[in-house]
Amino acid sequence: MDWIPGLFAVALCEGWIGGRDGTPKKIYFERISSMDKHYEHIKFEREAQELWEKEQVYKFYEDSKKPIFSIDTPPPTVSGTLHTGHIFSYTHTDIIARYKRLIGFNIFYPMGFDDNGLPTERFVEKQHGIKGHMLKRSEFIKLCLSETAKVEKEFENLWKKMGLSIDWTKIYSTIEDKVRKISQYSFIDLYNKNFVYRKEEPSLYCTTCRTTVAQAEMDDAEISSTFNDIEFETTNGEKLIIATTRPELLPACVAIFFNPQDTRYKKLLNKKAIVPVFGHEVPILQDDKVDMQKGTGLVMCCTFGDQTDIYWYKTHKLPFIQAIGFDGIWTEKTGPLSGLKVQEARKKVLELLQVSGKLLAQKKIVHNVGVHERCKQEIEYLILKQWFVKILDHKKEFLALADKIEWKPEFMKARYKDWVENLNWDWCISRQRFYGIPFPVWHCQDCSHVILANEKDLPVDPQETNFKEKCPKCSSTNIKGDTDIMDTWNTSSITPQINTNWPQDNMGINIPMSMRPQAHDIIRTWAFYTIVKSYYHHNDIPWKEIVISGHVLSGKEKISKSKGNSNVPGPEKLLETFPADVIRYWSANGKLGTDTAFSENQLKIGQRLITKLWNAFRFFKDHLASYEKFEASELKLDNLSKWVLQNFATTVKSYKFYFNQYNYTQALEEVEKFFWNNFCDNYLEIIKDQIFNPSNYDEKSLQNTKFVLYEVGFGLLELFSPFLPHITETLYQSIYKSHEKINSLSNITFDFTRFDFNFEKEAILFNKLIELISQVRKFKTENQLSLKTELESLNINSKDKELLELIRKEDVLLKGITKAKEIIFSNNAFEKSGLNKIDEKIYIEINLD
Repeated sequence: MDWIPGLFAVALCEGWIGGRDGTPKKIYFERISSMDKHYEHIKFEREAQELWEKEQVYKFYEDSKKPIFSIDTPPPTVSGTLHTGHIFSYTHTDIIARYKRLIGFNIFYPMGFDDNGLPTERFVEKQHGIKGHMLKRSEFIKLCLSETAKVEKEFENLWKKMGLSIDWTKIYSTIEDKVRKISQYSFIDLYNKNFVYRKEEPSLYCTTCRTTVAQAEMDDAEISSTFNDIEFETTNGEKLIIATTRPELLPACVAIFFNPQDTRYKKLLNKKAIVPVFGHEVPILQDDKVDMQKGTGLVMCCTFGDQTDIYWYKTHKLPFIQAIGFDGIWTEKTGPLSGLKVQEARKKVLELLQVSGKLLAQKKIVHNVGVHERCKQEIEYLILKQWFVKILDHKKEFLALADKIEWKPEFMKARYKDWVENLNWDWCISRQRFYGIPFPVWHCQDCSHVILANEKDLPVDPQETNFKEKCPKCSSTNIKGDTDIMDTWNTSSITPQINTNWPQDNMGINIPMSMRPQAHDIIRTWAFYTIVKSYYHHNDIPWKEIVISGHVLSGKEKISKSKGNSNVPGPEKLLETFPADVIRYWSANGKLGTDTAFSENQLKIGQRLITKLWNAFRFFKDHLASYEKFEASELKLDNLSKWVLQNFATTVKSYKFYFNQYNYTQALEEVEKFFWNNFCDNYLEIIKDQIFNPSNYDEKSLQNTKFVLYEVGFGLLELFSPFLPHITETLYQSIYKSHEKINSLSNITFDFTRFDFNFEKEAILFNKLIELISQVRKFKTENQLSLKTELESLNINSKDKELLELIRKEDVLLKGITKAKEIIFSNNAFEKSGLNKIDEKIYIEINLD
């Protein structure tokens, strides 16, 4: 059905207001309402938030009989301020939480703060002008907790301003005692189940951050480089050409490889080659991992340039030459490169090759390299003693677990599966840093026995707590605490266990939890690692559903605190300009799994919706002042009421259908469409004359109108409430609370049976009346007449007698809305519809056939 823009607008207030399309229209308010003329959002948002907090509206009750819906909320990193991307994705979570509450769930909606990691360490060091490692770890943790508590309060205040329906009695910090205890317990449980091991192993290492990194913490970066053709010689003087992008690793060259299918080099097998510049001899070996089509088909193996080097090192039992120190400086073993950093070493070795005549050719290329996602510097491979969680042995199980979880949107599961299928490393959970959660482990220096902390002593720091007993294996007293800390993802991956206070008390919440909301870029880390931990600890999935949000884009990139790349206003700035519900409206128009550009135009559309809601309910508020609730069955509903109830019933069904799929964007569109089109532009316009001139209508019509205004108006507030909680709460308090006797709209469960109407036939017929009204309006507008202009007569023609009879029954309503003194019904065809003006009198003829 077409909309009738602006029909309702004439009744609202003086000033200018736009329809949904933003077209300005002059409007006049014809009666004074007890509601404020304008929606003062700062005042009403504060009042709603104070009500929710005072009444503990969002508190989770363990003894409630309602079904539980539990949310594994992502804990934001505590290292400064939140950006608009945060409120975008966290609003998505809240919209779903509010919908679940609306349909009758007891919502467990906690909030965590991630203050265990490098960003927090650097933030606190900067705030206090200190270096954390100069303090005892326990002292620095206390300082971090003290400093981050201030930031966490700022985060909490922002979330409250945005209307997030979080239970603020359920909060945690990823560095607090309770969480450190659970994290260390998790490690002990995995160790006892033989899911973790420690060994010296080539590991991904960032020489800038001076720590190991997990595969999931790497990004690909495209860099410019050169492909260098370097001449080697065999010990009997045969010339060999090898192409490489990393000539600085020549001092760590331990072998040369060719493919066993490559007939060019079969005669070289097991011979020796001399490494140019450095002069040491290396064996020439064969391996099918060599790509015969790349370069010359000969490849040097250095310790280590990439994962293939590591594979060859292990498979062929090659020696290890450490060229790169943990500080990124070339070691003494590299001779002329000693003391240089990577770029300097590369430049130096190329100069030496040039002088010696061994650099035959160079070609400029652009290629992908692995970089640390945090500092964007290239990753190296160094040998360290590390803790690992077993991953590769259980990839099949982790792939199967993904199929037990509902992915929303479904296509995001492919990202997870692609990641798992292509994993090449077990998960390294050791980090060589100071700040974090230490491993609850001591090591016997004589027999290498691993001694675990007693669970009752957790959390414990082995660097600050001496092991006072003898080694249980060899009775040595030469025992030292583990010096590493756990990877932050090792703790972030147990948020379901933190939320349920595992292993002591589940607080009424079980694993699997109901839902995990998160962004798509951390599927490979947070989602994957949480699935791993849940499987190892509970032999189960961590949650039933995972809901993946997109990012807010600044240009072509996602907004990022670390990159400082945003030209989008921050949350506080937005809240100074727009109501919180308007920002939520913009967020709600971002579909799951889809990146969204910041749109001020979308904010303006949301602002128009807020204004329209306020004016619409203000318009009919007083009409419900004396209303006494009754059921539809007690009324003899007229066709107008059946029409609007049928349309609302259809909207409710669509809304539920889309929301149950978490397609909240479409659910919002369905209720918006009904509100603007059916309710405001049609229904309120039609009954406007009733409100202003009730004496012209019988009691049955007036009761019908009050029933619809109450039931549909109240239903609209409920359907809008997950998106626009502040204005819907304010309107509920002003109009409906005195009838419903419930302290908050958020505490009301939506009764779907209330709108289980079936008036489809009447609604189809009544659409003809709506079309008739639209035509009358169109003719007035085209002839530059006010909608209030009286018609001498309105002549309605149709061969459909049933339709004419329906319209005849709405004679009073039709006169009220069209301002017709007389309505003439006929089934005598005339050529076309139109408006005629005779002696300053206006006549309109409408042909409905």
